[in-house]
Amino acid sequence: MAKGLQGFSWTMLLLFCTIQDLGARAMHTAVEGPGLGQPGDPALLASGRVKRGWVWNQFFVVEEYTGTEPLYVGKIHSDSDEGDGSIKYTISGEGAGTIFLIDEITGDIHATERLDREQKTFYTLRAQARDRQTDQLLEPESEFIIKVQDINDSEPRFLEGPYIGSVAELSPIGTSVMQVMASDADDPTYGSSARVVYSVLEGEQHFTVDSKTGVIRTAVADLDRETQDRYEVVIRATDMAGQLGGLSGSTTVTIVITDVNDNPPRFPQKMYQFSIVETAPVGTAIGRVKAEDSDVGENTDMTYQVKDEEGVEMFKVTTDSNTQEAVITVQKPLDYESKKVHTVVVEALNKFVDPRFVDLGTFRDQTIVRVSVLDVDEPPEFRPPSNLMEVQEDVHVGSVVGVVTALDPDTANHPVRYAIDRSTDAERIFDIDANTGAIVTGKVLDRETAGWHNITVLAMEADNHSQVSRASLRIRILDVNDNPPELATPYEAAVCEDAKPGQLIQTISVVDRDEPQSGHRFYFTLAPEATNNHHFSLLDIKDNTAAVHTQRMGFNRQEQDVYLLPILVVDSGPPALSSTGTLTIRVCGCDSNGAIQSCNSTAYVVSATLSPGALIALLVCILILVVLVLLILTLKRHHKSHLTSEDDEDMRDNVIKYNDEGGGEQDTEAYDMSALRSLYDFSEIKGSDGGGGPGDGGLSGNPASELHALPQWVQSPDLDFSVFRDYICKKVEQADEDLSVPPYDSFQTYAFEGSDSPVPSLSSINTWSSGSEQDFSYLGGWGPRFRQLAALYAGRRGEEDSEES
Repeated sequence: MAKGLQGFSWTMLLLFCTIQDLGARAMHTAVEGPGLGQPGDPALLASGRVKRGWVWNQFFVVEEYTGTEPLYVGKIHSDSDEGDGSIKYTISGEGAGTIFLIDEITGDIHATERLDREQKTFYTLRAQARDRQTDQLLEPESEFIIKVQDINDSEPRFLEGPYIGSVAELSPIGTSVMQVMASDADDPTYGSSARVVYSVLEGEQHFTVDSKTGVIRTAVADLDRETQDRYEVVIRATDMAGQLGGLSGSTTVTIVITDVNDNPPRFPQKMYQFSIVETAPVGTAIGRVKAEDSDVGENTDMTYQVKDEEGVEMFKVTTDSNTQEAVITVQKPLDYESKKVHTVVVEALNKFVDPRFVDLGTFRDQTIVRVSVLDVDEPPEFRPPSNLMEVQEDVHVGSVVGVVTALDPDTANHPVRYAIDRSTDAERIFDIDANTGAIVTGKVLDRETAGWHNITVLAMEADNHSQVSRASLRIRILDVNDNPPELATPYEAAVCEDAKPGQLIQTISVVDRDEPQSGHRFYFTLAPEATNNHHFSLLDIKDNTAAVHTQRMGFNRQEQDVYLLPILVVDSGPPALSSTGTLTIRVCGCDSNGAIQSCNSTAYVVSATLSPGALIALLVCILILVVLVLLILTLKRHHKSHLTSEDDEDMRDNVIKYNDEGGGEQDTEAYDMSALRSLYDFSEIKGSDGGGGPGDGGLSGNPASELHALPQWVQSPDLDFSVFRDYICKKVEQADEDLSVPPYDSFQTYAFEGSDSPVPSLSSINTWSSGSEQDFSYLGGWGPRFRQLAALYAGRRGEEDSEES
């Protein structure tokens, strides 16, 4: 090559050391430098080629070095190094300065720590050559690797343990159980350190293991779970392909033997004995038996059955799914008197049978169960158990309807007594003979009222009434012809005035409460009292109905509007009964088409000419008119009352009601007199206005003091009371004319003193005499009601006399 070099030219020396096999080796390789020189470079002209500054290979160091001195790894060197110490060698990267150290002058690399390949297989570092004075890189740094060389220092390990496998019992030889695998941490690509082989240390009598794959297989074919249900097998793994000096590891494998149905059920006993009372109801459990099975799980599931014919009829066997026991129950009522001991053959068999083991024998077993029936005191039994009796409805009271029979099933055969449960025959229609069981009628029967009777008959032991049996008895009442036929409805028919002879008017039918076995047959004729009838005819249609036809031409409502036709109905008996019914026929006016227009009967006309909808509409209209009239009257009365209250002054405002006795005329605080005084204008009467003596009607004594002591109501000749008289008369007239105004019972007018009173006036109004001139002794003769008043005035008179004296 004719090109010059750039920078310094480097040369790398590689040393490889191996302690065990190879020793220490050094390799030196010179290649081209990393850069090219400029044209005219002396080095290029002198040699004609370019050298590579670095020479690289991998460094190797053995793991687990146990020496006391640092382990020499290798050496780096630059071609420009002249040995004068001007170049400084450094390294950086993984483990630089801690695990790996370099001599700055020589470039030798040593490992100062013990390395483990299983933890880290190689280290990546970078090398630099620097000027010792300036610490500048003389060449770009380069990367190199130090690999850790493996030695056989790790034994195989079973990482997935503990191992548990299973295999069915009686499996053939070579049946695969499970696979185990061991792992070796050594380098599988270097030597045989990681080559593992397997072997059995314990349990080789029953199991084997494949040396390469680790698959465990059965070594025998007679593995029996009932003998031993699990095995502990120890498996060993050895590296170095099993050669001498290889490392090994082991694990314990638990192998569970699973069950197969290879054992039939077996009863521990060949005979079982049970006892039960004869009155035990159907379904009562007698006892339990169980067949043993050495298998487990579903292989022990069994079914039981009764094998003999007698046992199948009397007893039933079921399987308890929880305990796998046979439950024996009563299937038919037991009877001690008929059979005291029953023998039952019970068979047990597996529910799931494996066809591979059928040749081992039958998977079933049998045992005998003896059932002893215990005697108890039983109630009487009805024989035969017929529950239907029939009796004619016309039998006399005390007639025998039928006889019931009951017997004591016990060997003692106690006598039986009979009775009727009165809750089923509260009306006591039937009675029963307590000794014979004969049922007789207690009342008159009527099929039309009750055609069936359900009663309960009791049968009990004569000396032990607690032993009672019950039997339901149905008594049917047979019909006799005791009810005459009757018309189905009260028939009413209509015939037009212009009806023609032979025209059908009405078809009639009858009802009969009797129910003869051969069915009803009725006969129709006109009653004897209608034999002279020439208006209508009766035709028996022979199907238990009859038709009524007209016999003449035309009818006249004015002459006769209603015809009563008596009809005689007779049944077929026996005995034949009859009744007479009346058909009412009305004569009506019809139109040309024969439709009825009117009849003399108002109700019939309305019903014939107006439909129900028209009648309802008519009633609604009448109701609306009544409501409107009532509303108008109410409004008118309310309006008149309102006008009267506005126009008139109600004098009741001045009426004051007193329920207690007042304080007299001197009491001016009891009520306000201004309301009354405001209506009139009375002048004050003085002594000078009234004249002189008492004969003139003046006041004697001091007139001024008398006026102030007692108010004086004096009729002045100048006052005109015609206004008040007219007002009162107007009010009376209005009250008399208006009947809606209630009377004013409490309204009274005191404008004038009354007259014609049998009692003289007690008031001082309209009197010119003083109180001293009056004699009140006559008040004592008025009776008890005026006793207090007489005492007051009589006492006042005495005081005045004493003053005068």
